[in-house]
Amino acid sequence: MTRVADVVVIGGGQAGLAAGYYLRRKKLDFVILDAQSTPGGALQHTWDSLHLFSQAAFSSLPGRIMPAQPGQEYPDAGHVVKYLTDYEQRYDLPVHRPARVRAVHQDGERLRVETDTGDWSTRAVVSATGTWWRPFLPAVPGQGVFTGRQLHTTCYRRPSDFAGQQVVVVGGGNSGAQIAADLATHDGIDLTWVTQRPPRFLADDIDGRALFDAATARRRALDEGRTDTSDVASLGDIVAVPPVRAARDAGLLKAQPMFERLVADGIRWSDGTTARADAVLWCTGFRPALSHLAPLGLRGVRGHITTDGTRAVGEPRLHLLGYGDWTGPASATLIGVGRPARDAVRQITELLA
Repeated sequence: MTRVADVVVIGGGQAGLAAGYYLRRKKLDFVILDAQSTPGGALQHTWDSLHLFSQAAFSSLPGRIMPAQPGQEYPDAGHVVKYLTDYEQRYDLPVHRPARVRAVHQDGERLRVETDTGDWSTRAVVSATGTWWRPFLPAVPGQGVFTGRQLHTTCYRRPSDFAGQQVVVVGGGNSGAQIAADLATHDGIDLTWVTQRPPRFLADDIDGRALFDAATARRRALDEGRTDTSDVASLGDIVAVPPVRAARDAGLLKAQPMFERLVADGIRWSDGTTARADAVLWCTGFRPALSHLAPLGLRGVRGHITTDGTRAVGEPRLHLLGYGDWTGPASATLIGVGRPARDAVRQITELLA
């Protein structure tokens, strides 16, 4: 049996909930389909010591400020999961879970959302599946030769899982720095941190709020046809949250340049230098999880879907939310997703009128 809703939101994480908040305010008929069995989105699957880059008050979804976490300057993942769970309940958002979306199809004047629990017929779709479910692994020579473990960020939980081992962490972004700091401060672990370029720590007084403000100013300037004078990247790559700051100041975060290849028992640089490794942790980022949209035939070069704001140019009934700056400045963050969610729902409301 096919069920019916005016709007179907795919994904019950932070972006899906932000969309749900504005859809509820507009009193639209909608559902949120979440593949997870419990609330919290991808944050319920991250490593134990993960911390946000901003304080709680500046890491909030629209309508409800995140309460501070006692004893923590920056909230950890568990605190955020509790906040998202409360947010969902507070606004009585119609989340169906677990419901894994397999595909979205054009169906005349409507769209058909195919899931493992049955189909939905709808007039508009908001895709808010994020990137966590599509980890990126670079092609490095020797990956099939290395006899140790290879894991992506998504598989890392805690340093005790690597007790007594030699571990290589690859990646100079925030996840790489946080995980390297986690391992470096744990006794018995021999850490090698490898980055494509020397790590660039932001000043200690700059956090996610400042980055969001810079990204917003940059997008506003571009939208108004002014010269882009805001180089967000020049500020640095790594937010010095307290655990990272402590490891850095203790001299424990010394990065090595990227190695040339993997060998059977470790890694080798271009000058012939080697390092043994029991495990390699690839903190090398993600790509948008968009396979469910393949039947719509919208993906162009490198799988990118062209959008005008959040709306897909090739299918105006589809909005993409929370995948990064191309769907709204800082839209992959808690504080940044609110504005593009509001704009998407405004356009959907006009479409349905």
